[in-house]
Amino acid sequence: MKIAIHSSTVSFSDKWITYCQERSIPYKTVNCYDTDIISQLDDCDALMWHHYHKSEKDTLFAKQLLFSLEMSGKIVFPDFRTGWHFDDKLGQKYLLEAIDAPLVPSVAFYSKQEAFQWAKNATFPKVFKLRRGSSSGNVRMIKSADVAKRYINRAFGRGFGQHDAWGDISDRWRLYKTGKVKLKKVFDGFARLVFPIPYARILGKDRGYIYFQDFIPDNTHDIRINYVFNKCFGSRRGVRPGDFRASGSMIVVDKDMANIPLKAIQIAFDVANKLKLQTAAFDFVLKDGEPLIVELSYGFGYPSYQFEVGYWDDSLEYHPGS
Repeated sequence: MKIAIHSSTVSFSDKWITYCQERSIPYKTVNCYDTDIISQLDDCDALMWHHYHKSEKDTLFAKQLLFSLEMSGKIVFPDFRTGWHFDDKLGQKYLLEAIDAPLVPSVAFYSKQEAFQWAKNATFPKVFKLRRGSSSGNVRMIKSADVAKRYINRAFGRGFGQHDAWGDISDRWRLYKTGKVKLKKVFDGFARLVFPIPYARILGKDRGYIYFQDFIPDNTHDIRINYVFNKCFGSRRGVRPGDFRASGSMIVVDKDMANIPLKAIQIAFDVANKLKLQTAAFDFVLKDGEPLIVELSYGFGYPSYQFEVGYWDDSLEYHPGS
């Protein structure tokens, strides 16, 4: 078997290449943006492309290329089952509901009138989300029906941009004060007020739908479970100070894997196996001690210590070490 790898600085590709080199696995690097990429893959059996949801080029055609190759009989990563729902919380809502997975209760409306009617009778707070976004981007706490109606009006009016520049600046400033990023990153955030991120321009504004999830209180952190074939490894991420969002906070709660709920790991294995996923990252919160899925993703980041603390197999046996 010969593997084609799309090499990128914002991906796992460097690790894939090193792995192939160390084990004498035939491979070649390719540029998936080339118009003749299909013919370039004639001598390959597989393509691995860790496409990036914030790349304006990747968002245009990465899934279409991968799924086309999969239809031709080649092995791809991510494959259709693993990747179609990536960065699409609406798709994930229906997918997880269809298999009766423990999803945080979520609602979606495609009519302003139906959304208004729901808001009149709903209990608050709720959590508003756009279908796209990571690291808590495009996520807001909605504390009353009046605020919900303002968001509904905007969703069915001028819409929402893909990138919240001021929220991004606030997060960068917090990380700078804690020594986790350099000041240049803060200035880069201000530059985006004038020069929007290219992928946000390509995708345009989100409008024509509204999506809410129940707010699950009393969570000082979330639980990230990463699944890779028959292994899971986990971490707990603290919420931002004075906030409710943990994703992207870069706050490590602790490194004690005994504090990761086994039930969350079991759910991750169950969902991944049922959906036949190659990889997945599940975000959980706890309601009365029970893990609920907030969302999932095929690609993920992780703190470096996770390479040192071990993993669980699909029998829920924990294996310490690398």
